[in-house]
Amino acid sequence: MPEAEPPATLGSWFPRSRRSPWLARRILRELLAMVPDGDLRYSEVGELLATELVANAVLHSGVPGRLIWVSFGVDATRLRIEVHDASERLPTPQRPDPTVGCGRGLLLVDALATKWGHLPGPGGVGKVVWCECAPASQGGYSDGASCEHRTTGA
Repeated sequence: MPEAEPPATLGSWFPRSRRSPWLARRILRELLAMVPDGDLRYSEVGELLATELVANAVLHSGVPGRLIWVSFGVDATRLRIEVHDASERLPTPQRPDPTVGCGRGLLLVDALATKWGHLPGPGGVGKVVWCECAPASQGGYSDGASCEHRTTGA
């Protein structure tokens, strides 16, 4: 039986800036370009998930001057996105009034990711919010697959 390919990974530090979601998508596209059919299998949903998680860290981490670490890992079965920030404030999906123009990011993550969750940050500082999505060819998000939310673990 052949060994599975190790996951391709890429990560970077970003400032708490409105520009950071865009920069994270750019890093994700670089990684997916290195993986056979990576852009076709993961970019549509992966870019949206990365945007939402990074935007949440920028908007809600509340720790001025701190950077955000974003990492991506991709293999034949999944794309994993991790966003590390210095805040201990845990992500909680909201149900905003239909007339409010924001507050739906984690609802999108919950609907599109095959799994997502959060865990304490390395060394007990802050937290890591993560999600995974299946390749488009596996129907991980196009067939209404259920999402598994975890508050710990990977």
